[in-house]
Amino acid sequence: MTPVDFLIIIHPALAVIFVFPLIGIVSYYSWQTRQRRLAVANKQKSKIPPIVGPEHVKIGRWLSSAVVAVTLFGLARPIGENLIKIGTNIIENQMWSANFIQFIKFVFLIIFLILMFVLTAVSLYFLHNAREAKWRGTFATLTSMGIIILGCQDGVFRRTNEWYVSHYYYGIIASLLMIISLAVINEIYTDKSNRWRNAHIILNCFALLLFMGQGITGARDLLEIGKYKLGG
Repeated sequence: MTPVDFLIIIHPALAVIFVFPLIGIVSYYSWQTRQRRLAVANKQKSKIPPIVGPEHVKIGRWLSSAVVAVTLFGLARPIGENLIKIGTNIIENQMWSANFIQFIKFVFLIIFLILMFVLTAVSLYFLHNAREAKWRGTFATLTSMGIIILGCQDGVFRRTNEWYVSHYYYGIIASLLMIISLAVINEIYTDKSNRWRNAHIILNCFALLLFMGQGITGARDLLEIGKYKLGG
């Protein structure tokens, strides 16, 4: 396995090792939590322990963080490869002397992208720790903007002409839904009308479908990469 091969499989490996097991655990706890809540609402005795609710929230937070982290890893590789190609071209053609403006733009691009990755991760951290709604909304917006901006960079394969079966678009939307879930946790438990809870259920059922699509489209893209390398 070459270093390039290793970089290609980091993203799917992290998804298989961390994200998909967490999806199964969170889905199980969400079903248990709902069943207990319905039993309590109907004044029935439930055999499901009360701990399932807090566990669902805790592991749901882990899942949200893992999805965003894996998304950032998935974006970092193609962005990094594109920067290396540009940098190699600059060095080979000595563009710092022939085209100094272009060289400065490249340096600023590298600094900008590094800052975007760092600030997105920092925003996610602050989102986890924010308590007031305005700050949760602020950091959720910043985290989402970071992922979207990084996803729009050159080198990222988006399959825009087939967006409906695109691993990229599925992943970005799933990440945004996970960020929204983090941002509205307090509202879910304080809203007596259950509108936030119902919205949470609907959005995360959609996210579950996207995760299933991620498994299929991710395997397809790895297969296509293998065929391309073999000249197929």
